[in-house]
Amino acid sequence: GDLGPFNPGLPVEVPVWLAINLKQRQKCRLIPPEWMDVGKLEEIRDQERKEDTFTPMPSPYYMELTKLLLNYASDNIPRADEIRTLVKDTWDTRMAKLRLSADSFVRQQEAHAKLDNLTLMEINTTGTFLTQALDHMYKLRTNLQPGESSHSQDF
Repeated sequence: GDLGPFNPGLPVEVPVWLAINLKQRQKCRLIPPEWMDVGKLEEIRDQERKEDTFTPMPSPYYMELTKLLLNYASDNIPRADEIRTLVKDTWDTRMAKLRLSADSFVRQQEAHAKLDNLTLMEINTTGTFLTQALDHMYKLRTNLQPGESSHSQDF
């Protein structure tokens, strides 16, 4: 598509891929999103640690954006190392909650789960584990031994 013309020194909102491309060619300076601030990220991390459920994240792509912006434009982001640590802490907290939820889900032999406020990346990190666990639960419930079933849906 058509992009530009751009006026020097004036902020403009562009897709992330274009911003990174221009930054790599030293044609711009990136301005991080509002939520990519040490104070706001500390609040998000602390809230996530306090709650038993998953709290809403500032962006559905917070991990992806953080990684991209810190890899290609850390010189434009104040306190980049602290931001990296805070996002990683939040991610670790959420992954621990997700593992506990999955463990509880499997132990209680639930049939469905509610995954409010999870990002797609977070869901994808446990997708394989969860589908394998459900497949094993199915086999156990139907009293099948691995290898005996011709009806099993092994993927």
